[in-house]
Amino acid sequence: MLRFSVDGTPIREFKNAESVGVAYPKNQAMRIYSSLWNADDWATQGGRVKTDWTKAPFTASYRNFNANACVWSSGSSSCSSSSSSSSSTSGNNSWLNEELDSTSQERLKWVQENYMVYNYCSDLKRFPQGFPPECALNNST
Repeated sequence: MLRFSVDGTPIREFKNAESVGVAYPKNQAMRIYSSLWNADDWATQGGRVKTDWTKAPFTASYRNFNANACVWSSGSSSCSSSSSSSSSTSGNNSWLNEELDSTSQERLKWVQENYMVYNYCSDLKRFPQGFPPECALNNST
């Protein structure tokens, strides 16, 4: 499972659903890319939200960035033995299979309802032929 959290609040999950034909990024290196709102059509809700360029330059910074991950090399996985998650057990990789508790699930839902600007699983314009298979799964957004 891929889970992104900011200051302990989950903001996005992507579960491994290879068993139902959903591609999962496991055999290649991953990187995290973030950007500020780039004013593309999807980010402006089709142009309804105007970009205020007088607020430029737009900048972002990161403090205390911590990523817990497994490294795949030569056919085997190596995971770090510590985690910043308070519910993880030090010395093992319990965070790897950890499910969100009900409070965290509600926080994730709240963040997505109040801050998610774009969800490709509801973009009929982009997917007129039908949504990708992961969109039919629970908690895929």
